[in-house]
This record gives sequence, structure tokens and C-alpha cells, in this order.
Amino acid sequence: MTTFVIDAFEFCRTNGNRDGVTPVAEMTRLAKETADATGDIAWKVEGGTSKHGFPQLRLSTKGPVQLVCQRCMQPFAHELSSSTLLMLGKDDANADEIEQIIDDESIDVIVGAREMDMMYLVEDEALLALPHTPRHEECPDTSLLDALTSEVQSPFAGLKSLKK
Repeated sequence: MTTFVIDAFEFCRTNGNRDGVTPVAEMTRLAKETADATGDIAWKVEGGTSKHGFPQLRLSTKGPVQLVCQRCMQPFAHELSSSTLLMLGKDDANADEIEQIIDDESIDVIVGAREMDMMYLVEDEALLALPHTPRHEECPDTSLLDALTSEVQSPFAGLKSLKK
């Protein structure tokens, strides 16, 4: 995967803005979670400053990935889409302090760095946007599922034949 290394604090101070498209195949951690490594993830990183004066990054990802339905075990296309706001602390203690000040569960506070690989964060965001249990809204082929449920018999079915 190509790297995109920034000075996170400078990027935020100058209201940096960068976007791109990365193939799923280049995102090794994401590719392991998909049915195949096809598709491209469009991403955008915007730097800025919060109303409290803390450096912040808005990170967005969007694109199709192929997942395996957990009902029918068939692949299906899923449109990944996410956006998150990350505030940057200088170290762990500063990050904890920022979390207490902002008191907002929807904002993640991380430790920033002068050399920060944003592609790692882009891939993290894509991974977090995956559904916990991927599945079709309605499975197109339920023959495998039907075969499994038809084989499952009640544990009392055998007792019924003994009664005769």
C-alpha cells in the first residue's frame, strides 16, 4: 500500500486536505475480511481545529467491497461508507485530557505524530465501517440454508416412533 505520511499537527494547523482512491487489494487487513480483493476505496482526509482549539482530522471512506453473507455463505457487494472525526493529543496524557474536556463519545481522540501514516488510519476507518455480521437483505439462493434446516430434526422425533 502506498504511504501517505504527514505531520499531523501541521496538516491540521494549515487546514490540509487530501483525497485519493486505493484498491482493496492494497489494504491487506481489509482484504482479509472480504470475499475477494476487488474494488476501490475512495478516501478523504481534512485537517482543522476544533471549537476548543484542538487539532482534528475528518476522515471519510467510501467504496464497494465484496463480503460473505453469514446466512447463505454467498458473496455479495456491500457499499462501505463512513466518516469520523479524530482529535489529536500530543501524548496519552494529553489525549485523556482532551477526552474529558470535549466529553463527546462520537469523537475519537488519538495521539498524533509528526510522522503519521494516514493510509493506516484510512484502512482502520474502512475496517470499522464493515458490518459486524454481513448478510444480504434477502438471500438470493437459500438452498444451502434450506438443506441444513430440513436435516435438523426435533430431538423428540425419535421418541415418537418408540411410542408405536
